[in-house]
Formats: sequence, structure tokens, C-alpha cells
Amino acid sequence: MVRIKMNKVPEEDFVESFFERQKVETASRLSETKRSLRGKEENEIVKDYQNAQYFAEVNVGTPSQKFNVIMDTGSSNLWVPVKGGSCGKIPIPLINKLHIFSQKNKFDTSTSSTFKKLTEIFKIQYGSGAVSGLFAKDTVSLGQDLAVTGQDFATIDNCGGMGIGYLVGKFDGILGLGFPSISVGSKPTVFGNAIEQGLVSEPIFSFYLGNHKQGELTFGGYDTDHYTGDLHWVPLSHATYWQINPSEIKMGSYSMKDTQAIVDSGTSLMVGPTAEVKKIAKDIGASSIPFSPAYFIDCEKDIPDFEVTIDGRKYTIDGNDLKMKSMGNHCMLAMQGMDFRADGPQWILGDVFMRKYYTVFDMKKKTNWICPSEVKNIFLRSSTHIY
Repeated sequence: MVRIKMNKVPEEDFVESFFERQKVETASRLSETKRSLRGKEENEIVKDYQNAQYFAEVNVGTPSQKFNVIMDTGSSNLWVPVKGGSCGKIPIPLINKLHIFSQKNKFDTSTSSTFKKLTEIFKIQYGSGAVSGLFAKDTVSLGQDLAVTGQDFATIDNCGGMGIGYLVGKFDGILGLGFPSISVGSKPTVFGNAIEQGLVSEPIFSFYLGNHKQGELTFGGYDTDHYTGDLHWVPLSHATYWQINPSEIKMGSYSMKDTQAIVDSGTSLMVGPTAEVKKIAKDIGASSIPFSPAYFIDCEKDIPDFEVTIDGRKYTIDGNDLKMKSMGNHCMLAMQGMDFRADGPQWILGDVFMRKYYTVFDMKKKTNWICPSEVKNIFLRSSTHIY
């Protein structure tokens, strides 16, 4: 097994960055981001990359070059910014906001002896622009000794589609841990190649997201020291994102039956349909934030638990875990609204959920495990051979 440290952005920094970003986006009149994947436009599930609180280190090339990437179960490609491109460049009108932007590591293709340039274009279209570049192949290293050779990845020279969220984020790129069915260009995933090259003992990976501390991502197994109780099987409803079928989502007097949700390490908050989250906010006394899908809640206010029933078992997020310290007596509610296409998921169970329940993903068998323990436990599997 290979263990990779997951670095956590402090909650206070995250909330401050969120509101600074909202101010800049409003001033810049940036539109709601969307993407077109395989010709189908959808409200962009990866929008919350800009909110991600966890990032890990990955190395590309020979000798290796280090990048901080979001380990994202909601996408399937690896991309990093390339030297000479425009990624990370700050628009002149925003220079005075320099303190909120992060420096980006960029891949120097000329120094890697194992780099192979491809001519195929990598592009995801956003409503406000595009993330684009060229596909390439090189060695991708994770942890101490997991080196995937000949890995397809994208060298990105235009990150405009990520908007201000990318400029303020503490990450350089993204490493997708979803299924090949949503891989742009139908490229093999990093973890898929790790399985094929015999680099992991089992075709599974697991997340331990630390609460107010660093976390850990384990490839090839799971760590029983990170959870208590038994792991419970739960079937995937779709093997694209890690999508499941909760029979009920409940908070206070609010209830939604028989819905679709994805477990997504690339999203910090809990995300639901805009109209449904608005109902929850009204019910618990949360206030909307102008020009934002987010809400304020009084830090001293008691709010009900958030409950998700999956395969007959109830998973509970304490109401206090849905309050993120902001300023004074105001907290940001760790839930926001977003609408997806009709046949897509309605809810995203993001890092708020994954911090409470240890998550383990199996890439070959299309069934899932979830354990309703008081401590972190959820095991997601899949059921026919993918690779």
C-alpha cells in the first residue's frame, strides 16, 4: 500500500478565500461556470475545485517535478500547468488583490527525459472560458514508490475556465479518480494504470480526511486504524462519478426521498439542488449571501443534524459540523445550492461527509461499502471488471 499525505487548508483561510473570491468574481462579472463533456453541457460538477480544502503531492517526469493536486473522485484526468502558458497569470485589474493569489508550479517539459509530447488537444469548455492544452505521456509518481510509467496526462497552458477560483486555490492541477467513462479523450486513469502495471496489491483506494488536521490517501488498500466498525456494501447507481442512490436526505423538517448523490473528494461542502437547499436554509434560519450560492448561519444557533439514508443505514452529520467559522458570530453554512442536468446527481456528499465517514473506493466490483459507525466509515465499491 502507498500512503499519501493530504494537506488541509485551515478552515479560516478557506472561508476568507471564499468571500474574497466572491468579491472579485462579482467585480469581474464572472458568469456561472459550466463545462461541456463529450458534447453534453451540464452545470459543472468540478466547480467546487475552487473550494477544495485538501491537496496532495504528485511528481511528474524524470527527474521528477512536484505539483500540488486535488485528488478528485469527481473527474478522471490528470492535468498540470505547463511552463510558458498563461495559467496563474493575474489579470492587471486584479493586481491589487495579489495577496489572495497562490503561486503555481509549472511543468518544464524540456527537463524530463521520459516526456513524450502528443498532438491531441485536451480541452474542457467552460461558460467563462476554457481549460486547454495538449495531451502528453510521462512517468507519474505518487507517495514513496508508486511510479506509473507512460501515463497520459494534460499539459495545460490556458486555465481561464477555472476563473478566480484557480488563482486563489492552493493547488496546481487535478488528478481524477473517477471512472474511465468520463475521462476526456478516453485516456486511462492514473489509478487504472497503477492497477494494470501491478503497482497496487488491490484495486482500491481510500480517503482519510482529517478534521482540523492533515489527512491521508491510501492506494492499494485501506487502513483499519482510521475507522471503527464494519464496512458495509452499497451498490453504485452509475460507474461514472462515484454515484449512489440515497433513499432519503433529511434535515430538521426537510426531507427528500429517493435521490441520486455522488461522493466527491473534490468538493468541500455539501451541495444540493438550489431550491432544496433554499428550503433547508429557511427552515434552519440561515441567511443568503448576496451574489453567492452560500449562506450565513449564527455560530451560536443550534441547527438539526443532516441525515442521509443509504441502503437502509443512516449516516448523520452533526449540525455543528455544518458551521464554518467566518467573522464575529457569523458562520458560513457548509452547504450550498447548485443545479445539475435532469439525469445527473442531485446531491454531492463532499468533504464535510468524508471527514465523518472513512471512504474506500473499489474500481473493479460495482458495489459499495458504507459503515454507519460513529467514527469515519464508508466503503464504496463497484462490480464488473472495468479494466
